[in-house]
Amino acid sequence: MSENRKTTNRYSISFKQQVVREIESGLGIEAARRKYGIPGGGSIRNWILKFGKNHLLNKIVRIETMEEKDRIKEMEKEIKRLKLALADSMLAQRCLEEVIKEADKEYKTDLKKNFADVPSNISEKTSK
Repeated sequence: MSENRKTTNRYSISFKQQVVREIESGLGIEAARRKYGIPGGGSIRNWILKFGKNHLLNKIVRIETMEEKDRIKEMEKEIKRLKLALADSMLAQRCLEEVIKEADKEYKTDLKKNFADVPSNISEKTSK
């Protein structure tokens, strides 16, 4: 009965930095893995995150003043308030639609249709 033992390779920091430098100079991760006999690509990716410099180039640094931060907080509060107001108005609209449906059932008529057919007083005055 033979046991399969997993071997763990330990690499020095200077070796890791050398591999990362070669990758940053243009050698691919897979090529570096094959060149040095490193079994997994995840190790190299972790080394790049730890020792590499290219990952800093894509970061956007934003410097904000206290007034800008306060303004952003105010805008977020306003957005939250408006979302709540929108939700309330949509709920009220749905409630009114349900009231109209129940009134239609009770009075056996179509209230929306009946209200649309009645001419307004303004149109009568302008036509005379």
